[in-house]
Amino acid sequence: MRIVYVARSFLDYRIPVLESLDTLSGGGLSVVYSADVVPERVDRKIQGILGARAVGLRGERRIGPKIVSGLANKSVRFVYQPGVFAEILRSEPEVLVGDGFFQWTSFALAHRLRHGTPLVVCYERTFHTERHAQRLRTWYRRQALRFVDAMSVNGSLSREYSQWLGMSPERITTGQMVADTENLSRLVSRVNRAECAALRGKWGDPDWVFVAVGRLVPCKGLSELFRGWKRLEEAGVDDCRLVLIGGGPLDKDLRYEAQSLGLRRVFFEGHVDYDAIAQYYASADVFVMPTLEDNWSLVVPEAMACGLPVLCSRYNGCFPELIEPGGNGWVFDPLDETDTFEALTRCVEYRDKLASMGARSREIVSEHTPQHAADAIFRACELAIAHRRK
Repeated sequence: MRIVYVARSFLDYRIPVLESLDTLSGGGLSVVYSADVVPERVDRKIQGILGARAVGLRGERRIGPKIVSGLANKSVRFVYQPGVFAEILRSEPEVLVGDGFFQWTSFALAHRLRHGTPLVVCYERTFHTERHAQRLRTWYRRQALRFVDAMSVNGSLSREYSQWLGMSPERITTGQMVADTENLSRLVSRVNRAECAALRGKWGDPDWVFVAVGRLVPCKGLSELFRGWKRLEEAGVDDCRLVLIGGGPLDKDLRYEAQSLGLRRVFFEGHVDYDAIAQYYASADVFVMPTLEDNWSLVVPEAMACGLPVLCSRYNGCFPELIEPGGNGWVFDPLDETDTFEALTRCVEYRDKLASMGARSREIVSEHTPQHAADAIFRACELAIAHRRK
């Protein structure tokens, strides 16, 4: 099956999915992407797998920001990439795959309209992330869906929203978004005790460590987490630490906020390269994700693959599939200070069960692998081709 995947950008976690999809297609996958946006290390990885079938284009013309970070539907960006239509034609696709409805999927949609090539849309959004969607955006999505032959979505919340937009449930597959869980599991198993002891010593050698990973931007809910953490410190639980990993525009503001609140057990580690993140997961006891808005936060399955129990925001689209309350973690509302505090203290109370909860995390995430994601996308491609033949 000749599949052309048109994706403006992707990161390391997508590499094993694309590799598996190429295997399923019998070596028929081509990927067209922006070499201006995709990091150089990721460009090297995909080139190493697909060779000449990985086509990184340059010279994108853009109105709006290069990188969008923040709440959904709060910014507008229009892009045009010279050469993308030519690359699609050259690859002679049997089926096209695009990410979402905007950005480079518009090129695939135009090809579908002109040449009739079946189109699959990989989709992540939920009712929560789209709660501020303008009527024009929603109208466009509904109109575009008339020419989308199948969809592959993240999970149940994405499926519900996609069906509401108008996609037939028989042409939707789930599970297309996963983290690089197998690789991270291998990497964390190689971290030795001395490395963990060194990191925990840097944090004051506490009894247990809560770790949060993500960009320091408003939608990640770290300010809200600080309020609940302050109550934990005031409750006299001094042998806990909160370690923040990531950089971003709020770095200075969050450091000042932590200081203003008198937080004594919060550590900022800054940006950590993806290939070095395993030792931080290995050195932690609990993963906490206080996001105010996420389609499917990939750091949650990453932490689970590394054997950590998870405190997950109810505003994270992955929680129905990945969090088993009391089994591998809990779901909480970061906008509710009391609920956040109670979730943190619950981990303290369950300290003797954290290891077994981390083991349960591994079991749950074992069903969310790159191979499973590739299967979901490939099944959607088959559905799209069958739909066009009707």
